[in-house]
Amino acid sequence: MAPRDARNESAHAADGVYLGLMSGTSMDGVDGVAVRFETGQRPVVLAEAFVGFAQGLREALFSLQQPGENEIEREALAGNALAARYAVCCHELLRAGNLSVNGVRAIGAHGQTVRHRPEKGYTVQIQNPALLAELTHIDVIADFRSRDVASGGQGAPLVPAFHATVFGSRQETRVVCNLGGISNITVLSATGAVRGFDCGPANALLDLWAERHLGKPYDENGRFAASGNLHQPLLNVLLDEPFFEQQPPKSTGRDLFNGQWLDEKLRGFKALSPADVQATLVGLTAVSVVREIERHASDCRAAYVCGGGARNPVLMAALQKALETGGVAGVPVATTEVLGVPPHQVEPLAFAWLAMRCLAREPGNLAAVTGAAGERVLGAMYPR
Repeated sequence: MAPRDARNESAHAADGVYLGLMSGTSMDGVDGVAVRFETGQRPVVLAEAFVGFAQGLREALFSLQQPGENEIEREALAGNALAARYAVCCHELLRAGNLSVNGVRAIGAHGQTVRHRPEKGYTVQIQNPALLAELTHIDVIADFRSRDVASGGQGAPLVPAFHATVFGSRQETRVVCNLGGISNITVLSATGAVRGFDCGPANALLDLWAERHLGKPYDENGRFAASGNLHQPLLNVLLDEPFFEQQPPKSTGRDLFNGQWLDEKLRGFKALSPADVQATLVGLTAVSVVREIERHASDCRAAYVCGGGARNPVLMAALQKALETGGVAGVPVATTEVLGVPPHQVEPLAFAWLAMRCLAREPGNLAAVTGAAGERVLGAMYPR
């Protein structure tokens, strides 16, 4: 009994208010939440905030996706700039939630992924957590992914463990689908088993194409895609990528699905209109997600979407259509809002939860999801 009691005491000792920060592969800004965790209770969101990135910071982050001149200094400076924006988000959360610095246990800060190569034994999320602690006077928990990679895992996705705590049901199998820069799904079985993995590109390519042809950072409400038509031969070429056939655990990022990858796939389709390409990229996101649901969650009864893609009605409709025409017809698509968590809050909530787990000395990963050698405490602390 002693070890179990010690773990319970540790979990209770980590109860309190946390700030969670997430800036994803879309690189448009940072979503933040202030949340109260109490053992045995659902998390309670006290405040939310979004702080956008200036174009210069976005360009700096995008440039770090590929090797380049003086990248060590450029990475350090981008990390400093990122910490400054994170600090603004934290101050917004404190103000909106009427919270004091001393009333917050810790900040869970994901950082910005610029390289993800778990097959080579590393993943890089840049930021400057020491500077963030200095700017906020709050303990910062960062570097969540590297311990999982060190134990043989993919380091991603990490959110399925959190999904299981807030979205799981013993009455039905559910799929939680995050449509960020990259799509990933969490399969929450009615038996309690949890699986999760990346499916392929989502907003990373949709935003890239919109920026090229609209001069805007994203396709607002999917109108650009809606003005075009899905081109099946192009979709077939896009789907001809070994990643889509890999078995989980698996994860990916802009290291694979980037502008160079897309341009190579488009080489034989120069006559296609930009709108048709955008419509086909929507189809790629939907089909690659649904194929994984067919393979690994054919008994699911509902799919709940979070992430930026949840705000794109054309993408949501394409996902529903792909389910209806695939092997899992009759599965409704909704956002996580119907389960009590708005789509934009899910990932920052997850990293606040991971910070809480770190302070409690409790594992944050699921070995069955990432392929790690076992469950590990994730994160490193930078004291205030």
